Amino acid sequence: MPTYFHPEDRLYTIDEIRSIEAKALANQGAFTLMQQAGLAAADMACQLIHASGASGVAVLLLAGPGNNGGDAFEVAFLLSRRGYQATLIMCGDADNYSPDAKASLQRAQEQGVHFCTPAEVLADTLTPWSLIVDGLHGIGLKRRLDRTNVVLINYLNQVSDKTGVPVLALDVPSGLSADTGQPVGADDTDGITLQASHTITFIANKPGLHTGSGRDYAGRVSVAKLDIPESFFPPCHAHLNTRASLLNILQRRKQNSHKGSYGDVIIIGGASGMTGAAILAARAAQFSGAGRIYCGLLAEAPAYDSLHPEIMFRPAQELEFGSSTVVIGPGLGNSSLAKTLLLEALNKATSLLIDADALNMVAADKSLQNALASRTGATILSPHPLEAARLLGQTVAEVQADRVQAAHELASKYKATVILKGSGSIICDAYGEMSINPTGNPALSSGGTGDVLAGVCGALLAQKMTAYAATRMATWAHGRAADDLVARGIGPLGLTASELLPDIRVNLNSLTSRSAA
Repeated sequence: MPTYFHPEDRLYTIDEIRSIEAKALANQGAFTLMQQAGLAAADMACQLIHASGASGVAVLLLAGPGNNGGDAFEVAFLLSRRGYQATLIMCGDADNYSPDAKASLQRAQEQGVHFCTPAEVLADTLTPWSLIVDGLHGIGLKRRLDRTNVVLINYLNQVSDKTGVPVLALDVPSGLSADTGQPVGADDTDGITLQASHTITFIANKPGLHTGSGRDYAGRVSVAKLDIPESFFPPCHAHLNTRASLLNILQRRKQNSHKGSYGDVIIIGGASGMTGAAILAARAAQFSGAGRIYCGLLAEAPAYDSLHPEIMFRPAQELEFGSSTVVIGPGLGNSSLAKTLLLEALNKATSLLIDADALNMVAADKSLQNALASRTGATILSPHPLEAARLLGQTVAEVQADRVQAAHELASKYKATVILKGSGSIICDAYGEMSINPTGNPALSSGGTGDVLAGVCGALLAQKMTAYAATRMATWAHGRAADDLVARGIGPLGLTASELLPDIRVNLNSLTSRSAA
């Protein structure tokens, strides 16, 4: 069945948004695009104040020098007209605003909105703000924030953290790149960005709100399309990896089936001292529906897994790769035997996932890279940022500075489907289709969780899913399992990789076309 993506889940770059916006501005009516944005944001502002239970009516708004500032003027005007005490910091020159922004500014002034300076707000320790609205900088920010704005944002971040006042960002939290999810102009991931509890993003959703630091700064994201005609939007090749988009891909199992119907998975890894990694991957494949699982270890293989005796253990070199899905890398090490097994998997495996130590071996060996590029079968690479950096010949900082671009480069260079793991894991295939995964949390920042993800991917590949569909589904179910566990009070601190398995199974079953009777 074709994949369905909700319009709000489409992700557009800044350049694409600018193109859509230009068409919309050329065709806007008397009720302007800025007025529509202001109305949508004002409605959300009222909802947030009501939901927070705040008894006061004081709202602080920041208006920057561009059209994001114009949006803030319009919100201030509307909130003041609804009875709120709107205080606005104007950080731009009135003469330099667009005609629409000037019109919104005039409406705010005539409505009696109170204007003040950053210094006055910094000196005010008494006003109990019910809401802070961030219209300082939107998607147009091209360089790091100046000193005045840094001081102001640091102060407001402290106020919201101390008092719990909600912060609504207009389009994108000030200081954050809508494309990369990292602070604009920063040389690391710790640049200054306003910490929003909620973001209302205009026209369409943006990738930077959902990956890298974006997930920390954007809070809960909603989309206001502003009634722009669908014909103004170009074809979209990037989406949020939502549950709705995964429904019906994994079909309900027929009564007339057997273990051979759901594929064999071979896990290759587990050198001396690292057998646990391979066993975790094998258990994950078992919980994810593969028909048979063989765990091929480089270290001496145990007779069986006492927790899951369904898994069959073999010395890695005794397994035949030709008709099975192979997952290679968990605990593999870098021995000569490991390289031999990896080269055999690259040449013979019909479907292949390369993870962990196997990725580092590919990065360091041109012959392995050539074998990877020559593959015709389904291939998945699942690097974390350091492994991705090695594969691209970059630093981790360079990869994290633009995770979207790094994932595209990896997929194109190695002609594979890639999961670039991390906050907002990015899934990308060699043809440029991309998804950003919204599930998962810091509970996954522990050893073994990547091995579990590899096993889930392998099991779904074995069930005849495409590499792109398998990676999307596995990444969503893996992250959602962590979310479900944390919601039940299990983690994030101390959650173990093994604890993910039952919830992954539940989540995968929830995605089938319909439950068995």
